[in-house]
Amino acid sequence: MLIESDILSALRDCFDPELKLNVVDLGLIYDVAIGPDPDSTPAWPRQWVRISMTLVTADSPGSGLIFEQVRNRLAGIPDISHIDVDLVWEPAWSVDRISEEGKRQLGPTLSRLQQKGSAAPHSPFVIWPGNL
Repeated sequence: MLIESDILSALRDCFDPELKLNVVDLGLIYDVAIGPDPDSTPAWPRQWVRISMTLVTADSPGSGLIFEQVRNRLAGIPDISHIDVDLVWEPAWSVDRISEEGKRQLGPTLSRLQQKGSAAPHSPFVIWPGNL
């Protein structure tokens, strides 16, 4: 059975295309929920996964790519039968969410991010989890 750390480990393969940092160390993943899927086919014990995540900014040009990476990475795990990826804006993302390893990797880019502030609360687009 999968646990949250398995999902987070897999999501470390998904990168923000502008910052070149994975979505976990960047602090974009807010919540991971996992549960058994009794309706899955084939019928071995498979699980559904729901990810709540945000973006650095609402107008991030790579946002569609990030969601596609997350969904595709999880779809490649045989034990997962259903995936929902929910875009959330609260709490707003800030550089404080970046892991220590992420801060080290970002180096000088971190100071530019600190000047920009946090993610905007309103997205210029709508993402429906079922369409990801």
